[in-house]
Formats: sequence, C-alpha cells, structure tokens
Amino acid sequence: MNFVAPDFMPVVPELFVLTMACLLLVIDVFLEQRQRYITYGVAQLTLLGAALLTLVTYAHAPVTTMFGHYIKDAMGDLLKIFIYLSSAAVFLYSRDYLRRRDLFKGEYYVLGLFGVLGMMIMVSAHSLLSVYLGLELLSLSLYALVAMDRDSPVASEAAMKYFVLGSLASGMLLYGISMIYGATGSVDLQVVSDAVARQGADNLVLVFGLVFLVVGLSFKLGAVPFHMWLPDVYQGAPTSVTLYIGSAPKLAAFALMMRVLVDGLGTLQGDWQQMLIILSVLSIALGNLVAIVQTNIKRMLAYSTISHVGFLLLGILAGSPEGYAAAMFYAIVYVLMAVGAFGMVIMLGRTGFEVENIDDFKGLNDRSPWLAFLMLVIMMSMAGVPFMAGFYAKWMVLQAVVNIGLVWLALFGVVFSVIGAFYYLRVVKCLYFDKPEQSEPIHISLDTEIAISANGLLLVALGLYPTALMTWCATALLN
Repeated sequence: MNFVAPDFMPVVPELFVLTMACLLLVIDVFLEQRQRYITYGVAQLTLLGAALLTLVTYAHAPVTTMFGHYIKDAMGDLLKIFIYLSSAAVFLYSRDYLRRRDLFKGEYYVLGLFGVLGMMIMVSAHSLLSVYLGLELLSLSLYALVAMDRDSPVASEAAMKYFVLGSLASGMLLYGISMIYGATGSVDLQVVSDAVARQGADNLVLVFGLVFLVVGLSFKLGAVPFHMWLPDVYQGAPTSVTLYIGSAPKLAAFALMMRVLVDGLGTLQGDWQQMLIILSVLSIALGNLVAIVQTNIKRMLAYSTISHVGFLLLGILAGSPEGYAAAMFYAIVYVLMAVGAFGMVIMLGRTGFEVENIDDFKGLNDRSPWLAFLMLVIMMSMAGVPFMAGFYAKWMVLQAVVNIGLVWLALFGVVFSVIGAFYYLRVVKCLYFDKPEQSEPIHISLDTEIAISANGLLLVALGLYPTALMTWCATALLN
C-alpha cells in the first residue's frame, strides 16, 4: 500500500504558529527580564504572519486534507482572521498589566500562542478526532494561564475549579464522540453525516452520543446549566487571562458547534434544536438576572457572557443559512465587545490597585472623558442599544428565530434584553454621574490608547454599517 503525503499548503498558517510558538519557547529561556519585550514582539509578529498567510491562502472553495481531518474553507479563514485580531489586542492590552504585577513572563505569550493554535485546529476540524485535539490544546493552555500567578490563592483556586470541571466536560465530549463512532464507524464528519442521514433518529446510540456532545460543547461555551466555572474563573484569574478567555475562544466554540452539529449531525437537527432552545432560554434568563445583583465588574461581565451565549445559540438553533450567518456575526461582535470591556478594566488599574468593582469606574468622565466615552459605547453595544453593533447582532438572531416560527422565543429574548440593560446602564451611571474616588491620572501607552479607541469606534461603525461584515459572514458560510 503506497503512502500518499497530504497537501500541507492549507495548513501552512497552523504550521507557522506551531513553529513560532516552539521557537519563542526556546528564545525566552535566554532572555533576561529587561529583554522580555522581545517575547512580546515575536508573539505579535507571529499573529501578523499567520494573518497574512491566511489571507494569501484564503479559501474560495472548501479543501480537505490531512487524511480528512482538516478542512480549509471561507468560514474557517474568516474566523481565524478575527481570532488573530482579538488575540493581538489581548496581548497588547495585557503587556503593561503584566509588567506592573511582575507577571511579564514568556509563559503568557507562549501559552497564548498555543491556545491560538488550538483555536485554529478547532475552527478547521473536519473530524471528531481533530475537534477533540484542538479543544484539549486550547483547554490545557487556559488551565495553565489561569494559574500563572502562583502567589495568588484565588487564581490557584480558580484554576483548580476550571481544571476539574473542564476535565469532566472533556470526558463527556469524548464519551459522546465514542458513541458517535460506534454508531457510524467513523470520526470523519462527512462520513458521520452520511451515516446519520441513513440511520436517522431511530438509532438510540446516536441520540445519546448527541446529548453528550451537546453537554461538552455547552460547557466550553459557558451555557446554563454548564456555566458554574465561568464566574469563578473570570473573577479569580488575572485580568489579562480573563481577557484572553473571554474573547477569541468564543469564536472557536461557535465554529465547533457549526462543525459538529450542522456539518456532522445536521440530520438530527430536530433533536439538537430542542436542546439548544432549552440552553438558550436558561442562559438568557439566568445570565441577565444574576448579573443585576453583581458588584464585581468581572463577575458581572461573566454573567453577561452567559446571556450573550444564549443569544448566540438562538442563531444556531434557527437551522437556516440566515441564522448561521447571524450567529457568526454575533460571535464576532461579542468578541470585539468583550475585548474592549476587559481592556478597559485592565487600563484603569495601576501598580498596587486592581479594578474589581463597578464602583471603581465612578467619575471616569472627570478623569478621562475619552475613555469614559469608549466604555459608554461598549456598554451600550452590549445592552443592544440602537445604532450600536450589539443591537444589529441581536436583531439578526431574533429575526432568524422569528422566521422559523418561534415568535415566543424572540419575545423572550427582547424582554430579557430590556432587563439586562439595567446592569449596563449602572456602569454608565458610575461613569458620568458619580464622583471619582481616585484622583490619580490614568497613564496609557500610545499604542494601547490607539487600539482601544479603534476597538470602540469599530463597534459604532458596525452598528451604523453592519452590511459589509454581515455579507462576508453569509458568503463565507455558503462556500
């Protein structure tokens, strides 16, 4: 039997990131602390190089390689570009934060790049095996990042919780994969799709495998009732790590849902749609209600994330091309909002002072009107106020749900959007109507200020003119 080598061209971006991450790991060993900026620079150049390689090899038609385990298509390439963009912003926002707290070490950037590699594999997974490998590479990187501050007992506790619960969810996912493999005889998503189409929902092993898969994927998304890790990890981890966890991995989790549920188990849509309806209703309700009583800004944003995950699931459960495009647009907009929100939390901190509570934003308008305006934009977008990107994202997923006849679900989403606006407006009230408790000037480097300004203005631009990105998402999903 002759061995035929796979085509490595589609996986060039992944190979580049892997090579640079390993190289960075070696380089960092020989650097002194005062030279640590080299590690940061190489990490940013790695993301830039990966973005250029992805654009140069942008897929206009799906290409499968690596013996069927990897697919390069327009959806994957679009999501990867935003993964690079958000990860670059995370590295930039985190730089001064890590330096002020003596955490400016190479491990953060090396683990960050390995996490990016895991996300890239998840986005382009074409088999249940590559789904699991990509997910575990990302998860192991995140576990280590959460525990990076070894002097913090809160961070160690958060890492332990994340590791134990994450291992349980990974076991559920692996069990589901084994049941799907047992029922279909393959881990290739195309073969699985064909086998499921023949067997239908009459095969109980397939249905049980689907249940375990949905449980595992829901944990990674942070959907209720598999959300218990998310608030504790968001609060306990260093803010730079919370910024990383709360941003790009959500794009990879969306891609995973699309690959596994839509591409692999699309024939069982009637079953997983019912599961996603329950998950979305619980996530939207609990996320918005519990966020109201939070005083810690990171816990508030964690429960906000849970509610946004519920809206994201609305687009996927719609089961239509419009719904998938709306969910993809929502995922991208959410990541831009999350990067901006946690970036602001990082920037307001200083040596010896960590921004933990909503009250720490009091009187920000008096200290820095421009930063207060950017935080206003981010909060208004998260609340879904008209003419902001978040409004259009919610509008599209709700419209997709209405189009399949689930009007009650759309009304439910609207009601809880109004309820959720309360805790976002509470932050705005602190920004503009309360007196500042600190009088120290806010020192931000020029490149960071440019990045956070671009971040906030992009949310306004996407709110006023969402058509370009929405069209790009719809086109990518059709290829």
